[in-house]
This record gives sequence, structure tokens and C-alpha cells, in this order.
Amino acid sequence: MRILLVEDDAEVARFVKKGLQEAGHVVEHAANGRDGLFLAASEQFDLLVLDRMLPGGVDGVRLVETLRSQGSRTPVLFLSALSAVDERVRGLKAGGDDYLVKPFAFAELLARVEALGRRPATDAPTTKLRVADLELDLLSRTVTRGGKRVEVQPREFRLLEHLMRHAGQVVTRTMLLEKVWDYHFDPQTNVIDVHVSRLRQKLDKGFDKPLIHTVRNAGYMIRAD
Repeated sequence: MRILLVEDDAEVARFVKKGLQEAGHVVEHAANGRDGLFLAASEQFDLLVLDRMLPGGVDGVRLVETLRSQGSRTPVLFLSALSAVDERVRGLKAGGDDYLVKPFAFAELLARVEALGRRPATDAPTTKLRVADLELDLLSRTVTRGGKRVEVQPREFRLLEHLMRHAGQVVTRTMLLEKVWDYHFDPQTNVIDVHVSRLRQKLDKGFDKPLIHTVRNAGYMIRAD
């Protein structure tokens, strides 16, 4: 499963992420509620594992309430040091599917994760992304604009996919380095600018309206206008 772990305690996050990865799961980690909400709302996950108390102005309950209000039905497992019955009830009423009190045995966490993963899927997976007349097919790995096929390289496809998953939002160079190039440091090169420039040339050729825009001192954004 692809799991989003939202946990601000670095030691707990390392422990849980390592264990889940060893069990064969793919794990993304966010250290605060705001980043967790951004990832959960913009990417596809099979399960969310959330700390109940989170920094960043968005705690676990608010995060889940927001996702549920947007129509998300992704299963949620709360982790929390708050063991009172009222707190557990509050988490479940907010839209959580299970609640595990800290400290916990990893074997129990894994069992609960796998139990939630066995539930029938309720959300159809996203197979196509669209922005205006641009379409990216995740199954066939093809790109078309205005019905015309656009030939892109694998790295350009990943770059475009990430931009389209965050359509209308600023995507920073740091985010692109981590998600598209798997760099967790700045290589001090213009590799992103070069790839964006090539992608722009391919997407905009023969069309009046550009789709990829530079946001000065911030990054890039793909939008229809």
C-alpha cells in the first residue's frame, strides 16, 4: 500500500516508517498537519496514519474533517498519546477509521494497517490528469494537448505529472528535486529550469496559451489561464 504518515515526533516517525517499509509498503512522511493535508489532498494514498496532535496549525482531527468534507474516503488510522474515551470518540467521529494509543507495539500497528488495507476500495483510482486541453494518462504514460500526442521523456513525464497533481498551486524547486529527481539536497545546477523549458516548448508548440508559468522567487505553476 501507499501510506501517508503524518507524525511530528522524528523518532516515532523513523520507527514507524522503517517498519512499514520493511513490511513492503511505500511510505511518505509529513512532519506537521499543514504539509500532511497538502499531500493527502493532492496525491493518492491507500491509507493515512496520523498523529492526533500535530503542529502547523492543523491537528489530526481538523485534517481528517477537511479531507472528509472534500469527499475523500481514504482510511485513516489515528496514533495518539490521548487515551481518554472522549478523545478516541472525537477522532472516530471526525472521520477516523481506527485509533491506536501510544505507546504501542509495532506488531499491533501493522495488524491494524493491514486490516484497514483489506477493506473494499471506495474511491476509484485516478488514471488521468487534466488541465484545460492538456491530458496526462497514467496508465498508457502518454500526454496529449488538444487531442494531439505530445512526445515526452520519462523525466519530463514525472515532472509534468507532479505539476498537474498540484494544478493551480506553486510547486517549489525543492519539491521538484525531491519528488522528480529524488534529490534531498540542492545539486546547485539548473537541471529543473532546463527540463521545464523543454517541456514548455513541447506543450505550447502550436497553441496560443501557455500552461506552465514561472512564479518568481518561488517555483512553477501549471494552470489554464
